[in-house]
Amino acid sequence: MSISYNKLWKLLVDKKMSKADLRRAAGIAPNTMTKLNRDEEVSMTVLVKICTALNVNIGEIMDLIPENQAE
Repeated sequence: MSISYNKLWKLLVDKKMSKADLRRAAGIAPNTMTKLNRDEEVSMTVLVKICTALNVNIGEIMDLIPENQAE
């Protein structure tokens, strides 16, 4: 399985937030934002912080993509 955070980036656009705004609001480190940008795994703690900051559910910020559908 691979991870896609495309939903998160679209949500930020809808909320007129920058990635830096999200990082400050959620209290996450810059290197964690780099991982998110690269669609790499991050801890559940980070995902919960993002969901809390944006007031959304986890399914609204990420997708799990089966290997046979990954690019």
